[in-house]
Amino acid sequence: MYQYQLIPVAQMHSIIPLLQLLNKELEVTIIQQRLDEMLTRGYECLGVYDGDQLIGICGLWLLTKIYAGRHIEPDNVCIHPDYRNKGVGEAMMHWVDEYARSKGCIASELNAYVVNKKAHKFWLRQGYEIIGFHFIKKL
Repeated sequence: MYQYQLIPVAQMHSIIPLLQLLNKELEVTIIQQRLDEMLTRGYECLGVYDGDQLIGICGLWLLTKIYAGRHIEPDNVCIHPDYRNKGVGEAMMHWVDEYARSKGCIASELNAYVVNKKAHKFWLRQGYEIIGFHFIKKL
């Protein structure tokens, strides 16, 4: 049985190996710096554990936007490759939905990379709808 729990801030750097799987192009020092800044802005992270081993993460932002109202934004969602396709991600998102409801959220929104077709299928199965495009401009 896997354990699903928020990772304490003091242990947050334990998510870096999984963040590296998502961000192979970034040096670990940049990931660490960005994570540290995110923690000052309310970033939380759900951890999925198999015993003492961290096997999955889902970053969480609680936000309010005009078009979405109070909502949760799952971010940096990653399951260790050895645990994929075993229901871990689906159970993780159920936990996130319940957590969001407990925080007064009325919706959940997220971004998925255009090239990540497996993620698109996963999110659609979880009840998400594609409602727009996510744009970025490097400065």
